[in-house]
Amino acid sequence: MITSPQVEMRPATPEDDEFLYTVYASTREQELLAAPWDNEQKASFLRMQFQAQHTYYHAQFPDARYDVLIRDGEAIGRLYTDRRKDELKILDIALLPQHCGKGVGTQLIRMFMDEATALGLPVRLHVETFNRAQRLYARLGFTQVQNDGIYILMEWNPTNGHQ
Repeated sequence: MITSPQVEMRPATPEDDEFLYTVYASTREQELLAAPWDNEQKASFLRMQFQAQHTYYHAQFPDARYDVLIRDGEAIGRLYTDRRKDELKILDIALLPQHCGKGVGTQLIRMFMDEATALGLPVRLHVETFNRAQRLYARLGFTQVQNDGIYILMEWNPTNGHQ
């Protein structure tokens, strides 16, 4: 188990699937407000999307770490990362809404950046064009590498020295 002063990480297990779904669903809440579906239809859609994402991540990134984030004994989010020989990649970082804006994301990303610095590797991530987290990443020194109109590829390089 990796520990920081405020947040612990432990590998996700099948017993965490319902919690991981809850985290995923919370990240899509705003997006689905305008959908003309009832709550049952939204839940069905979210389950399908969650399962598709889960299957995709595990197929594309079989060696990745899939962690549950714990703070004060409570599961608060998820962090999925992939360590490759040429990069460290943040696949997904998501917190339950009540834990956002409290510095947890910043702390986790900085820990990952410290690891990248020690290895001399860049950190890369994709963020949706409408996601507010772009501001956090920019503040931490990530720069936009590519924008396909849906996702923005951002990168932080330890040789830039900005943290």
